[in-house]
Parts: sequence; C-alpha cells; structure tokens
Amino acid sequence: MFGATPRETPQRIAFVMLPRFSMIAFTSAIEPLRVANRLSGQALYSWHLFSPDGKPVAASNGIALTPEGDLEAATGFGTVIVCSGIDVQKVIVKPLFAWLRKIDRKGVDIGSLCTGAHVLASAGLLDGHRCTIHWENLPAFAEDFPEIDVTAELFEIDRSRFTCAGGTAAIDLMLNVIAMQHGHELAAKVADQFMHERIRDRHDHQRMGLPARLGVRHPKLLKVIQFMEENLEEPLSRAELAREAGLSTRQLERLFRKYLTRSPARYYLELRLNKARLLLLQTNMSVIDVALACGFVSASHFSKCYRDYFGHTPRKERGVPLHEGGVSDDEDYDEIPASSQRPGA
Repeated sequence: MFGATPRETPQRIAFVMLPRFSMIAFTSAIEPLRVANRLSGQALYSWHLFSPDGKPVAASNGIALTPEGDLEAATGFGTVIVCSGIDVQKVIVKPLFAWLRKIDRKGVDIGSLCTGAHVLASAGLLDGHRCTIHWENLPAFAEDFPEIDVTAELFEIDRSRFTCAGGTAAIDLMLNVIAMQHGHELAAKVADQFMHERIRDRHDHQRMGLPARLGVRHPKLLKVIQFMEENLEEPLSRAELAREAGLSTRQLERLFRKYLTRSPARYYLELRLNKARLLLLQTNMSVIDVALACGFVSASHFSKCYRDYFGHTPRKERGVPLHEGGVSDDEDYDEIPASSQRPGA
C-alpha cells in the first residue's frame, strides 16, 4: 500500500511528466520530500524525472524540465507518479498505458497529480479503486468514466493507487505520507518550513467555501446558490429555489440583484454554461449530450445561449470549422428528442 513504511531508504519515486503538466502540483509533491530529507538528516526519499519519449517537457507555465530518460529507463522504482495538467485528454499516448499496465503487474504503487487520474483511468488502472481529480475536471471525468468511484477529496489513497487533486493539495498528500512513514513530528516540521499552518487530511475541501468565493454571507442566498450548483442537469424553477430557501420569489429576485447584480435565472444560466464549457473542452461528448448534461431542452437553444455568453458557438470552442460540410452555424445542431427533454431549461 502506498504510504506504508518503505523496506529501504531512500525511497525511490519516479515522476512521469506529460506535456503541460501542472508545475505547482509537481513542485508541491517534491518539496516536502526534499525538506524531510534535510530536517531528518537522512536520505529518506529520492525522486527521478522521466517523460514518455525522454525529451524535455514543458509545464503549463512554459518552463521545460529535462528528464533522466524515457519510460523504459524508469526501472527499479516502487512508486510511480504521473504528472499532467491542462488538456490531458489531448496529450495521452497509448504506449504510456501499456507501460503503466506492465509496472502494475510488477506490484508498483501507481499514482497521479492533478489531471493524471484521467491517464490512470484511461489505462484501466482505476477500475475498482476510489480516486479524485481537480474540481475543474471532476464533471468531465465523471461523464467519461461513470463506473469509477471519483470523489471531490483533496487526495485519495486506495491500496496501491493514489490520486491527488493537484495544486497545493500535493503538499498535504506528501505530508500525510511522511507522517505515516516517519512520524507526525517530522511531517509537522516540514509543514512549518512551508508556513503551512496545518496538515490537511483528504476530507478537506478542494475549493473555498461559497462565502469566500462570492464575497457574500447572506445565508439564504448561499443556500439557493448551493441548490443551483447541485442541480445543473435538471434545473429547479425559480419558485422551487425560493421555497427551498424559505423566500418569496420577489425576495429571491431582490437578493440576487443586490448581492450579485443579476437575476437568479441569469446566474443559474451562467453556472450551466460554465459547466458546459468544461465538458466541451475536457470530453468527447456530443453537443447534444453536453446540452442535456447542463439542463438545456435542445442543442440549438444551447448553442444560442452559449454564443450569447462566450461570443462563439460550442463547435468553435472545440476548434471545429463553423461551416464544415456546408452547414450553417445556426443549422448545425440536432434537436434533442422530445422523450429526452426536461422542463425548466
């Protein structure tokens, strides 16, 4: 199990970097290991960098790192961590899947940072395991891999699989591992070096709470927004939202105008459109399926709302030519069958 006391030190960890990997997640994973070595006065951990082809890899911030070699050079490691980031579904390479399956058969602990869970899932290595992924990618991941148990935790350790939501959550993953392997006292000292006021466990939230995100603390307004976020696929009516919060529809309108300078309907629409954009960018779902997943009754209506909000259509978001095949943009979408339509969109 990942996090168990290592049989020997230093514990050798291989990091496999994919194009546009998240630099903050990557460094947040390595730096606790470095500081643990320094504070303990021992070589508890060593880390080694690899890429699928052995060539330098640029992170999403443009900084390129030079690996020690390609996948075949990454031998003799008990732990392998896949590091990815933006547009992971566009950079996945099939030889990586085969290599990951091969080292899995050898009993290697395999994990990921940020969107790396998408790689492990595509390789079939998360079947029957609990996992997590960055909150921005979670809806798309759930659509692509509905059979996998994905959570919104900071990190997950499930036997020989471990996944981390990315960002600074990687610090907490490694601090928890250091505590399990070498004691809480050392982990706390490492956290102090980073001015990390506490070691978060996996149950801490990935995102700031609604009050901090919105700069709003009105409890009934926050309750309504929470209901909206939980019901994007089947939108609630204005009357249903007001009733759930113990408000009249007029009071509901006033609260949204006062604190968010828009109507409840407009705010709800923006939530749904922003989810739709993530699904378009991160999955291969059809426009119709994206529309359904975001509570629209037809793809043509969805396309119009999307263009009004973002300035371009869903097809343009994906880089598809506007008049491909001689079809005009407004005619480019099929209606959703009446049997699949939902009210309230």
